[in-house]
Amino acid sequence: MSSVLDQQSAPPSAAARPAPPPRRTRLLALPEARWALAALVLFLLALPLHLLAGPAWLWGALFAATYVTGGWAPGWEGLKALKDRTLDVDLLMVVAALGAAAIGQVLDGALLIVIFATSGALEAVATVRTADSVRGLLDLAPATATRLLPEGREENVDAQSLTVGDTVLVRPGERVGADGLVVDGTSDVDQATVTGEPLPVAKRAGDEVFAGTVNGTGALRVRVERDPSDSVIARIVKMVEEASETKAPTQLFIEKIEQRYSIGMVVATLAVFGVPLAFGDTLQSALLRAMTFMIVASPCAVVLSTMPPLLSAIANAGRRGVLAKSAVAMERLGQIDLVALDKTGTLTEGTPRVTSIFPLPGTGLDEGDLLTLAAAAEHPSEHPLARAVVEAARERGLPLPHATGFSSLPGEGVTATVAGHTLQVGSPSRLLTDTVPPDKVVAELEITGRTAVAVLRDGTPVGVLGIADRLRPDAAATVAALTELTGRTPVLLTGDNERAARHLAAEVGITDVRAGLLPEDKVAAVKAWETEGRRVLVVGDGVNDAPALAAAHSGIAMGKAGSDLALETADAVVVRDELATIPSVVQLSRAARRLVLQNLAIAGTFITVLVAWDLLGDLPLPLGVAGHEGSTVLVGLNGLRLLREAAWPRLIKETA
Repeated sequence: MSSVLDQQSAPPSAAARPAPPPRRTRLLALPEARWALAALVLFLLALPLHLLAGPAWLWGALFAATYVTGGWAPGWEGLKALKDRTLDVDLLMVVAALGAAAIGQVLDGALLIVIFATSGALEAVATVRTADSVRGLLDLAPATATRLLPEGREENVDAQSLTVGDTVLVRPGERVGADGLVVDGTSDVDQATVTGEPLPVAKRAGDEVFAGTVNGTGALRVRVERDPSDSVIARIVKMVEEASETKAPTQLFIEKIEQRYSIGMVVATLAVFGVPLAFGDTLQSALLRAMTFMIVASPCAVVLSTMPPLLSAIANAGRRGVLAKSAVAMERLGQIDLVALDKTGTLTEGTPRVTSIFPLPGTGLDEGDLLTLAAAAEHPSEHPLARAVVEAARERGLPLPHATGFSSLPGEGVTATVAGHTLQVGSPSRLLTDTVPPDKVVAELEITGRTAVAVLRDGTPVGVLGIADRLRPDAAATVAALTELTGRTPVLLTGDNERAARHLAAEVGITDVRAGLLPEDKVAAVKAWETEGRRVLVVGDGVNDAPALAAAHSGIAMGKAGSDLALETADAVVVRDELATIPSVVQLSRAARRLVLQNLAIAGTFITVLVAWDLLGDLPLPLGVAGHEGSTVLVGLNGLRLLREAAWPRLIKETA
């Protein structure tokens, strides 16, 4: 049935449907974010008053409020953990802050409280945003479907109530309600959300379709082959949730380190206080020594050893159009040793364009004439290939004659009358016979991974157009830079066909190509590499890439056309869609990690020397505070070096 008839049964308008509930949790809806913001505001109000010797009662009250707003939540969680015989570092930091305040170092304690409250808020935001994006993915699958009953009637049912063996009607423009097989009808289906293919795929009886994909201009009858809970979309949701859980910050190794450090600090502080007291020292002297020990052994410098370099790297990358979502994400980018790249929308621009125009000899047509005829016939069509042809004509400034009698057949092409001639534009396999002249041209185009479009005038072939998704200008240079950084050529993971994938891979220098992959296949490949000990960076843009982005050691999403789920799941987003920034941000992350190690060495040296001095000698409290603050300032300034413009690595000359 032609699309002219199909379009008479259009889907209900969007206005008739109830608006979906908001999927994105507001930042200040999180209590952790509200408390952290309150603590930061109070600290910033108190700081100038304290430094300028303002009224002590005023800055003292503001600092006290900072302690309460920023410290009560981690303190309460620490007390609950203590009840379960677990001592975590959050409780230790609150105690250290209170200890600093007890001996007059109110500013130090308040700063420590603000740092930890902000860290907790960022962790809460990352967690809830991932949950939001996963819930948002469920909107891809329609809430209802049209089920066909044996007697020929139709009924509108909840898509989740469909069972294997049901037959559903998918009208033009509707989303497919369940994974299944086409039993009747012909149409083009946009399944980019599942496979990443840039162009709609012609579907006819016997072909598989997926829930959540968008039907084109034809009507399809689909037999349900999978339970809705086991559809490809549902499996994507499950895989993202599972992979996200494996990235939880409370990893076993970190917990063990926290326990040992926390217990060691408590025992050491009590010993520094109790042992001298037992040997006749005065209460004031023993308390002063213990408080001095708590100050100099405080991990403020250790905390600042990590954050300033990573936050500076995040800020520098942000100026270049790369948004790293957290310090942890920035650090992980520098650890990768294998890169897996998606094809459509990542290495390519994600939009089909006319790349070749071949008018046939003897037709009297040149390239402009052929493109004009094809664009005039395609102008009423909404197919992506038709839009590419029309856009090519507009770029050349070609005037398009009016077309009449337009009709289209899904999977075949369009027919229209232009300037008194009947024009057919569409699939060569449908419009041409095996013996017509364009066959050789069509074969050459398809071998090179391009889509061939035949143009017939009054039933006679007059030319062929070649259409392809254009390679990004910096793709080859980016692949070369990533190869140099990791010591291994990136791998291409794509849902597109093998021929197109291999042709594009050869253009950019990639030899390892995995084509025709569904989302679970990409995840399987990533997990196999991770099992081998590889730390994989996945770069993609679509919903179909989201599970692999989540499963990988690190993930980067292309921001211009990236799906919401990919943008939320990835550790970083290339906002300006400049592929060349990816190797630069990896190198920047490695520079940040080197500074982190330098800072940890500096902080560790200061702490060791000051603690030894306090235990073995008589470290004056002001000197201990000066040493502690000095090390904190030193590591902070060292980390801020990455804010400089010169710190951005210029690995690709064209984008410098």
